[in-house]
Formats: sequence, structure tokens, C-alpha cells
Amino acid sequence: MLDKDFIKRKLALNQQELERLKSFESLTFQEIASDPGKYAACERYLERLIGRAIDINRHIIAEKGTITGEVRRYRDTFLRLADIGVYPKEFAEAIAPSAGLRNALVHEFNNVDPEMLKKSIEQAITEYNEYGAYVLQYLGQQPHS
Repeated sequence: MLDKDFIKRKLALNQQELERLKSFESLTFQEIASDPGKYAACERYLERLIGRAIDINRHIIAEKGTITGEVRRYRDTFLRLADIGVYPKEFAEAIAPSAGLRNALVHEFNNVDPEMLKKSIEQAITEYNEYGAYVLQYLGQQPHS
């Protein structure tokens, strides 16, 4: 059964992360890169934001998905939600690469490039606000439990 409270709680936490990220949106990439505290905060906010979305994706897939293939990569969880009807395929293809950023942040692959981090902040604010709206709309279409 779809746990709407779980999903709404994760989305609310993500909204807080998005608000925190907005405080960095007006900074230049150099201002972020030259301040280890700001840089680390941006990385952590993005990591948690994307991680929670993956948790939501996996829950929806487990409860509403079909057994038409295993979801092996985090990226695939975003794509599968389009198959389930949570959001359009075009949006899935746009947001799915954020899973790669999450992996780079978690596993510290050659330290994330500050320019890419700055671009990711701007992208995340747009995409994850849209993601939240799609997921809430999808929840509203589900039968009450």
C-alpha cells in the first residue's frame, strides 16, 4: 500500500532543502568554491534532496510498479516513475541524471567541480520543485487508504 504520509514527509524535508539551496543561488561559483563551508553545505543539501527523491521513487515503484524489469540504478527509479504515470517521460529524462550527481557526491568521485555544483543548484531548485508537484498530484489521484 502506498504510504502517502511517508512520501509527504520526504517531500516536506526536500522543500526545506530547496529553501536552503535558494540562499546559495545568487552566489557566484567562485564564492561557493572559495568557501569550504558553503561548498560542503551545497553538496550535502543536494545529496539529501536527491537521496530522498530516490527513496520516494523506490517506494512508489515497490507499491505501484509492475514486474517488467529490475530497477538496478538510482537513475532508473526516475525513469520508472514516468512508466507508472507520475510524470511525463521528458521530465524523467531531465531529472534522472541527478542520480549521477548524487553518486558523485556520496562517493567523492574526484571532488565535484564547483562549476558543476553551481549549475546543479540552479537545476535542482527548478527540477525538484517540479518533481514535488508531480508527486503530490499523483498522490492526489490515488485512492484513499
